[in-house]
Amino acid sequence: MKRVLKEILNTSLYILTVLVLTYLVIRFVGQRTEVIGPSMQPTLYSGDNLIVDKISYRFQEPKRFDIIVFPYQYADKTYYIKRIIGLPGETVRIDEKGNIYINGEILEENYGKETIAFAGLAKETITLKDDEYFVMGDNRNDSSDSRDPSVGNIKRNNIIGRAWIRIWPLSEFGKIEHQ
Repeated sequence: MKRVLKEILNTSLYILTVLVLTYLVIRFVGQRTEVIGPSMQPTLYSGDNLIVDKISYRFQEPKRFDIIVFPYQYADKTYYIKRIIGLPGETVRIDEKGNIYINGEILEENYGKETIAFAGLAKETITLKDDEYFVMGDNRNDSSDSRDPSVGNIKRNNIIGRAWIRIWPLSEFGKIEHQ
């Protein structure tokens, strides 16, 4: 009887340990998220499953062109995946030709799927506060991002983490390139 009780206790402790470690990893290290919609094409596609690195930004600040995950402020359990374009303290503006200006200079980048047709809030110069980031989807004309008042600038404390690895579909498995 003692042997059976000991085995039950050992199994229970093992299961509890696994559950606690799983919770800690999901809470503080990484989590799975799914891309829904075309806003990050051609980099990420609807249905892609990603692991989000939640620990890196505890030791370093987000960088320009990082792909980040943050909560959408008007819907519970809804997360957006976008690319950082503007950093804290910078100015951002998009002209009528679709050029992005950072601190008055054209941003050299090749992430946009096509020429920007809608500048939104960035039609006028936006000055980012010390804790704000300007984000955009790579599919610039089919993305709800910082140009849209419902998204706006993203505060540092709202950034959950950085897209790290694509785990699905398996044919696309691998680390996500940011820079």
